[in-house]
Amino acid sequence: MKSFLWVLLVAALGVNVFTSLAFDGVLQILLSVLTGIVTIGCVVGLVALRGQRV
Repeated sequence: MKSFLWVLLVAALGVNVFTSLAFDGVLQILLSVLTGIVTIGCVVGLVALRGQRV
């Protein structure tokens, strides 16, 4: 699970950088908000899993 969250986190950050360079206007804002939500979700998930030693 942690590996999946790390991969998703890195992918979301990469997509966020790409969208800020490739798109303009409303589409760029919507994609940035979407990737931001995914990033925050991944960070919260990783912090929640941090306490568990599986």
